[in-house]
Amino acid sequence: MDYTTLQDTLTSHAAIRRRQRLQPAGGQGDKIFPPTYPGDRGPVHVFERRRVGDEEQICVLIDSVQSQANRMEEALLAAAEAERIRLPRLVVDFAAAGLDAVGRISVLDAPHRIFDAILRDSQLDGVPFRNSELGKRLKLATPEDASAIFEAAPSALVFGAWNSTGEGGGLGAKFARAITSEIIGVNVPADELVNRNTGEITLRTAGRRTGSRIDPLGIPRSIEVFKTADGEWALDKDELEGKAKKVRPSEINHGNITPSIDPLGVTCGYALQTTVLTLAGLRRLRFGSDERKNLAARSYLAALALVAATESNRQGMALRSRCDLVCDGLAPLEIVSFDGSVREITLDPDEAAALCEAAFDEAVSAGFDLNPEPVILEPQDKLVKLVRLAQEKALSDEGGEDA
Repeated sequence: MDYTTLQDTLTSHAAIRRRQRLQPAGGQGDKIFPPTYPGDRGPVHVFERRRVGDEEQICVLIDSVQSQANRMEEALLAAAEAERIRLPRLVVDFAAAGLDAVGRISVLDAPHRIFDAILRDSQLDGVPFRNSELGKRLKLATPEDASAIFEAAPSALVFGAWNSTGEGGGLGAKFARAITSEIIGVNVPADELVNRNTGEITLRTAGRRTGSRIDPLGIPRSIEVFKTADGEWALDKDELEGKAKKVRPSEINHGNITPSIDPLGVTCGYALQTTVLTLAGLRRLRFGSDERKNLAARSYLAALALVAATESNRQGMALRSRCDLVCDGLAPLEIVSFDGSVREITLDPDEAAALCEAAFDEAVSAGFDLNPEPVILEPQDKLVKLVRLAQEKALSDEGGEDA
């Protein structure tokens, strides 16, 4: 695909998609571990009955749309930092404020992207970001004229953004994501659990995860230990200041852990990654009344999405512990027409990057002010103090949502 083909595709087609089969890095049939979510009886995987091809299959969620978006953003940022593509972006530099452990957080790292509180509570050239000229332009951006976001952080238009902390009690402008990707496991062995009271049937993995630990110090559970709320412990209660309770050695991370068996982990016929770039959705975005600018901006956004999709699969996918996937062959991209007909194309990461560079040049030629160098923001003093306080709480074992 060259730049002219990309523009023609944007003008007259519905979407670009890819249905990529994946296998565990350990080989077909190796057990993998999807994400877990809270359940009534402990952590569970997310199961569904889905129509795959002509058959109904038991499937499990391996990586959600939101998680895949974060991984594609990470791949896009890596390509920009390696100077394989030019990508305007905002960066908050916490290292400059002495918070080296936090480092730099870019708009591609922030959970709410261009409208995240991290950027909101930073400053640009000594001015609170929301009160800066750029911040004011971003607050006024809408899908009818998204030029401000396009010039400052175009990735936010690719992956979606919502000015939920803006004026109007969360009624700020919304920008739908242009690309979605999801990974599921297909044909997963599962047990059916029937609720005796309601008759409701739920699915649970037929796989099992075992756990245990042998303590090299050989500390038996019969030894009495006393522990305070702040984590201090002693064998003699009188040695501790404050209220202490008697606990087992395992509660101070000593001693053996009793072997356990939990219903976790799955095997599957194959994993399926479905990626869709909506061209119809991109056409809803406007950047003023100049049609050349509209087409140029949409083309650059489409090229960024294609870079993100191809780069994220370049070296395999380490999704989490014991969940490494690789491509099972390389599926082509498909251009989907309005009537549902499909035309296959091939596009590797290097070709996608070249396409993105051509689109960047065209966008600049069309009149956009695109700066490939990141705009550096500094965290406001109150944000620095908030982060330092959180770090102090963590060091004193007082951090975390449970607290």
